Amino acid sequence: MPILVEIAGWLGALLVLGAYLLVSSGHVSGKSALFQGMNALGSTLFILNTWWHGAIPSMVLNIIWLGIGAVALMRIARQ
Repeated sequence: MPILVEIAGWLGALLVLGAYLLVSSGHVSGKSALFQGMNALGSTLFILNTWWHGAIPSMVLNIIWLGIGAVALMRIARQ
């Protein structure tokens, strides 16, 4: 189980960094479902990893990050 948690953490990091790279390079919009989805999934994986390691401040940050992404995805879906 510990290796799966570490893989989840690294995958979460790659998703969040990849989303940031795509927006920063102008390849996608910050309002796109791709960007918001990558951030939401990445933060979900970070939540698992930080909970496992007892990193509560990071876990709370990622719960908020996930909430922001989920709200943005719902708005995108409604449009």
